[in-house]
Amino acid sequence: MSRRQALGRALALGLLAAAAGPAEDPPLPVAEVAPGIFVFHGAHEEATAGNLGGIANLGFVVGAEAVAVIDTGGSLAEGRRLLAAVRRQTDLPVRHVIDTHFHPDHVLGNAAFAGPGTTIIGHANLPRGLGARADSYLQGLKDALGDAAAGTEIVPPTLLVRDRLTLDLGGRPLALRAWPPAHTDADLTVLDTATGTLFAGDLVFLQRVPAIDGSLHGWLDAIAGLRREAGIRQVVPGHGPVTADWPGALDDEERYLGVILSETRAALAAGRSLDQAVATVGRSERSRWRLFDDYNDRNVATAYTELEWE
Repeated sequence: MSRRQALGRALALGLLAAAAGPAEDPPLPVAEVAPGIFVFHGAHEEATAGNLGGIANLGFVVGAEAVAVIDTGGSLAEGRRLLAAVRRQTDLPVRHVIDTHFHPDHVLGNAAFAGPGTTIIGHANLPRGLGARADSYLQGLKDALGDAAAGTEIVPPTLLVRDRLTLDLGGRPLALRAWPPAHTDADLTVLDTATGTLFAGDLVFLQRVPAIDGSLHGWLDAIAGLRREAGIRQVVPGHGPVTADWPGALDDEERYLGVILSETRAALAAGRSLDQAVATVGRSERSRWRLFDDYNDRNVATAYTELEWE
């Protein structure tokens, strides 16, 4: 084959590929943690081009008539792969997308699901919190992912939950609850009542150190409130294994947050500065958590600011 013929063939193949449209997105690997409930395990990493922002646990529930997706991932690319995972399991429509809070690793895949027939649902405070951070989230994603961030956009919820809401997927009710400020000021949990599986979002961290972006007191109150919730048999944490036993899954983060509370109070009582508190508080927990050095200092600073006004 001559060079000219080879170039012509390559061009023809390229045109055929373009006409066929983009290659199918490979589905995210998911585990079925209960009948009809599938979960993707997020990496204990920061967002990179290699993981497409896939650092949070995501899931979906399949009912008799429809599907609900709980959190959509850290980029449009990850959201498309989650949609491909849904399509591998069922052809039923994705009627609901539920954002458990506004952090980018949970909501930047929303655009993959947006369209007629799909309602995006979130806490009543979520649009405000997401809007205030939109520019920094998108720029941060571009910095972290480069070209892999292409097409990612902010798609806020249109159905807002202020207290509780029940969705029906066809003989399969999901119980949604909005919480006062805790991990963030827009935390929402989802309970599949058929199996007792709770999607806790980032109200539950395991293995990866918790990150306080709301209220330390409020998060400890939320943990107490979660312990009182009826009908929970297992939990899908926002970060950690795809499921964990209940209520034992709350123990580690409750201990960590309790340490931050007591040691920050002690630092304030001793007249220590913010910098001194950041350098000392919570250090006994360092060996217990992944990404501790990335988040503990910020947690202490947040706690110090909250507790100095007690």
